[in-house]
Amino acid sequence: MFSLRIRLVSTQNVRVSLSIPTLAKQSLYRQSTSQFFARCYATAPASTPTDVSKLRNIGISAHIDSGKTTLTERILFYTGKIYEMHEVKGKDGVGAKMDSMELEREKGITIQSAATHCHWGENRINIIDTPGHVDFTIEVERALRVLDGAVLVMCGVSGVQSQTITVDRQMNRYKVPRLVFINKLDRAGAAPDKVLDQLKDKLRLNAAFMQIPIGLENVHRGVVDLLNDEAIYFTGEKGTTMERTKEIPEKLVEIARKRKIELIEAVANVDEKLGDWIIEHDFPKEMPPADLVKAAVRRQTIARTFVPVFMGAAYKNIGVQLLLDGVIDYLPNPSQVENIALDLDNQEKEVKLEADNSKPFLGLAFKLEEGKFGQLTYMRVYQGSIKRGDMIRNVNLDKEAVVSTQSTGTSKTIKQILNLY
Repeated sequence: MFSLRIRLVSTQNVRVSLSIPTLAKQSLYRQSTSQFFARCYATAPASTPTDVSKLRNIGISAHIDSGKTTLTERILFYTGKIYEMHEVKGKDGVGAKMDSMELEREKGITIQSAATHCHWGENRINIIDTPGHVDFTIEVERALRVLDGAVLVMCGVSGVQSQTITVDRQMNRYKVPRLVFINKLDRAGAAPDKVLDQLKDKLRLNAAFMQIPIGLENVHRGVVDLLNDEAIYFTGEKGTTMERTKEIPEKLVEIARKRKIELIEAVANVDEKLGDWIIEHDFPKEMPPADLVKAAVRRQTIARTFVPVFMGAAYKNIGVQLLLDGVIDYLPNPSQVENIALDLDNQEKEVKLEADNSKPFLGLAFKLEEGKFGQLTYMRVYQGSIKRGDMIRNVNLDKEAVVSTQSTGTSKTIKQILNLY
């Protein structure tokens, strides 16, 4: 049994503790002063009219050197969060945005989890970029327990590796829905088919391709979207232009049809609505509408009975925008994830939390960080909202503190906010 300690803060006087599988209810939180400095992760400024259905709280996890930080750098660039892309190890003297420690830039690895946020269309995405090295797996552990969804990044050459298995177990432990992104298809030896087989055999996932690659290694140019039956090429400076066409390369037409049938069958095996459609129609001669399949994929991804597989090459700026579409289309928003609290003053009666700003505040302080801004407390807000000057209570220590400063930001840059929810 794996056990961690958690700490909770609430504006209520009742003692409420969040019930998370395999987590103990004792607290590690030690308030040294009466002031509380919170860095907001899974929330947004309350002054921003954010519809909860347009919010995603995700993490990016993988084995070391699978390209997580490079992928996050591209996500920040394509969403307009940053205006220039830089590489790990600081090859250009700058380094990736999410690598804030000098040692991370020097070694080219992620040592501590870094939180950020961005917008994709009308949607807000909160992201935690986690380490891939086994020595820092506790950083992944405490990040995954506050996430609503995750992206599992796979190397297109190496496939499932030791830390991939560890991360998969952690996602299962905290019941986190996931997408898979097969990265590095521009490298020699890239074989996405082999990676898919390993996902099924080694991780026992009901997974299927949402796309197939157009070319591999040095001729990788784009992907074929199986749901919409179209080829997508990534062109322009830094891959900012996507050219869509219904003209799929001739040598890929039969492969695309075969993989589409496999996708529909994999989802239909666990989705009643799509399964009924197949029974009532002449499948595979007649294909179900794309919207029907898309809705089924979303239902079963959230239910953790199916894993959609995307692909590309983050370093060559291929496939990242489609992955962002997948995050919005298939991963849950906070209202679609059930979080249960225990009322400690009422014989630990279960209380279902609601992603509602008008409800009493309840949050989980899941990480402490000491840096140039002083001590930061990373907090996931599950219910309600708080603003500067509010009193919050550590329900485990039964102590109160004043919220003095709240902020949100990216890596080593932060911006103060008045309210958060």
